[in-house]
Amino acid sequence: MSVSDETTTVSDGILLSDAAAAKVKGLLEQEGREDLALRVAVQPGGCSGLRYQLFFDERSLDGDVVKDFEGVKVVTDRMSAPYLGGASIDFVDTIEKQGFTIDNPNATGSCACGDSFS
Repeated sequence: MSVSDETTTVSDGILLSDAAAAKVKGLLEQEGREDLALRVAVQPGGCSGLRYQLFFDERSLDGDVVKDFEGVKVVTDRMSAPYLGGASIDFVDTIEKQGFTIDNPNATGSCACGDSFS
């Protein structure tokens, strides 16, 4: 049994906006790699206790939760998935801010920078 056989695809979990999916797709095209997925994880740290990590990953880990958004694969490890259920990832590009944003209904508090939560 391969590691990829152990992944789970769910109908709920992280949501990726069209703008975020388009940005991820563009970044993947720049990388020239079709084997990468956007991995979203929660790690201890930051001002509020937990922080988000978004990065491209080629690995498939035991228990990964996988969702596909029009060709963009989003992967969450099984330890982070409970913290991210229902979270929406968007990409904003305004004069004030550019980057990915996460709206997480599970967060009970966050810091001013928006990069960590509790």
